[in-house]
Amino acid sequence: MIAAPPDPMKSNDRNASAQMETQDAEYAIRTEQLNLWYGTFQALFDVNLNIRKGRITALIGPSGCGKSTYLRSINRINERLGYVRIQGRIRVMEQNIYDPAVELIQVRKQVGMVFQRPNPLPLSIRENILFGHRLHHRKIRRQQAEELVEESLRTVLLWDQVKDRLHRKATELSLEEQQKLCIARLLPVKPSVLLMDEPCSALDPKGTEAVEELIWELRGRYTILIVTHNMAQARRASEECVFMLMGKVVEHAETQTLFVTPRYKETADYIEGRYG
Repeated sequence: MIAAPPDPMKSNDRNASAQMETQDAEYAIRTEQLNLWYGTFQALFDVNLNIRKGRITALIGPSGCGKSTYLRSINRINERLGYVRIQGRIRVMEQNIYDPAVELIQVRKQVGMVFQRPNPLPLSIRENILFGHRLHHRKIRRQQAEELVEESLRTVLLWDQVKDRLHRKATELSLEEQQKLCIARLLPVKPSVLLMDEPCSALDPKGTEAVEELIWELRGRYTILIVTHNMAQARRASEECVFMLMGKVVEHAETQTLFVTPRYKETADYIEGRYG
């Protein structure tokens, strides 16, 4: 029996399907036609943006350009405001987080967020680390708890400083230590994505340097998306960079490429300090 020749249309379909699966595997966040309104004010316009897995991506742009709004859309913080309306789709690890069937608690487990000013809970250092894990998993053996605490604090390079005072209040730590603790608090629930909204804005230069070093330590294990107004920080502490202006993505490139040879005049004007 002579085998029938392969159908080129089916072959093309398989190739397209395989290509799409490869793209999905490459990206931690895929944003498609995202529009967002605060009441009647539109803050985001048709945002299409793919964030690669395991990389550090910086979001830059003038105040009010939509950076933090986009960041907060990824873990659905914006929807707490009753006057926010959202259209479009955001897929995190291939799951549409705005699908009605997706539970908010699962989104927050997958996507952790660090804010401009450290916000440790008014509990001990140890209880801060275990808080999120207990929220999602409830019961935990004592030995497992101690291992989680140590592992999380070691990951953020904080263990040696605090191992002898785990039962002290977290609010007694320095601002740099508090910000590291806020990152450590996310890790026991094993998020895939870490969102950082100007995480160094409340820190002095030494604290900023320490947090930037930590971000590089976490590279590869987590996908990190960081908003910053500091151009030097964006250049130092990211691998890819996204420039936003008036609610739109203007340019997305490797950080060195964007800063040295930007494609668009608006990007060049911003990074050279001509406006914003």
